[in-house]
Amino acid sequence: MNKFGMLLFSLAAVSCMGQKEYTSPAGYDLSRPETFNMPVILDEISGITFTNSDTVYAVQDENGTVFHFQPGSKALAATKFGKKGDYEDLSVSNGNIVVLRSDGSLYAFPLNETAQPEAASVKEWKKAVPAGEYEALYADPLNNEVYVLCKQCEADKKTSQVTGYILQWTGGELVTKTTFTLDAAGRQNNKSKKTALKPSALARNPKTGEWYILSSVNKLLLVADPEWHVKETHALKPSLFPQPEGIAFDKAGNLWISNEKNQAAYGTVLKFALKP
Repeated sequence: MNKFGMLLFSLAAVSCMGQKEYTSPAGYDLSRPETFNMPVILDEISGITFTNSDTVYAVQDENGTVFHFQPGSKALAATKFGKKGDYEDLSVSNGNIVVLRSDGSLYAFPLNETAQPEAASVKEWKKAVPAGEYEALYADPLNNEVYVLCKQCEADKKTSQVTGYILQWTGGELVTKTTFTLDAAGRQNNKSKKTALKPSALARNPKTGEWYILSSVNKLLLVADPEWHVKETHALKPSLFPQPEGIAFDKAGNLWISNEKNQAAYGTVLKFALKP
């Protein structure tokens, strides 16, 4: 091989060494989504969830409104439930929509009221968890528990852990049942090793029972077992995930991730079909 050929070979080797490896959790291919562009009102889409249908329910982080739509359809319905605020995630449990505000306040109203322009039976729990910043929520319909993960809390400063709260929904009231910690010390991502994990969304895989924790700041997807032990960490490719803020599974086990607009042309919702 001549000197020119050797130079090209060396440059190619350096380039390959510098490329980040993007992996996927078992059953999904994070490099091959079906993409749904969002209308302007959902440029700041911050959370998504499903019921037992294929309808997507979503919030954005500026208005106290829940939106719902069929992926691929231009029809968009909206239900106002609260004042303007930084709403970050939502979930469905036992016929109710549950919404998380960034200050830890929670809101709930009957799912059937999404057929109306304004919800009439809204319950509010102001700062239901200790002071901090929160973006990740999951409501479990099987045991009436509501899970909330800290994004930035005093207890987690200078540690690799993330504090979580389990609230019990009983008789129309939400009370803290227990706390738990997610230790992200073992995650593999060069850019985030020195940065605390900052969860932006939470979902449970209905097929495996595993927790899927999304972090927009860290550009990561973590998979944890039912006891919150981190099993896998997957770096997210910025071109596909410019600002991933929402995560959910549909009844078939397909994985969905939403992105705020950021510098892209649209906010998006990405579908990752469960492999047969």
